[in-house]
Amino acid sequence: MQPESSDTPTIKRRLTVMIYEGVLLFGVVAIAGLLFAPIFQQRHALYLRHALQYWLFLVIGAYFIWFWIHSGQTLPMKTWRMRLVMLDGSQLSFKHALARYFLAWLWFVPGLALAWVLDAKAWTAIAIVMANILAWALTARLHPSRQFLHDRIAGTKIIQLHKTK
Repeated sequence: MQPESSDTPTIKRRLTVMIYEGVLLFGVVAIAGLLFAPIFQQRHALYLRHALQYWLFLVIGAYFIWFWIHSGQTLPMKTWRMRLVMLDGSQLSFKHALARYFLAWLWFVPGLALAWVLDAKAWTAIAIVMANILAWALTARLHPSRQFLHDRIAGTKIIQLHKTK
């Protein structure tokens, strides 16, 4: 077991873990989609499209919540020696993990909603969503311990683990 630290990983380090997480999620989503198609006899991409989106939202949520409540770490977090804990350093409860999962969608949802309301197309829509992501990432700069807004609201924090010798 690695000794823990109360140090917060740098924002750059946490964003790197998010990119790594996206790469792994590609595989999780692919497998979930491959399971969905034969179970519901999906013959083409538009058939049951919204049901597939709900299914993927649940699968991704189950992935994160399971890892967060069992070890506090997904594979990328283990690789980069980070752990998700409660503010007091204890392990997350299901309720807090679920809250954090929903709150983490605020990285994207406001930008997507604004792009939809403005009927933004192509690069304009991408720019709006990217501005939302950048604004959300910058919220960590405003907090003394550099925690992201969704962690502060959920009562959680990411800590850096020390290297083992």
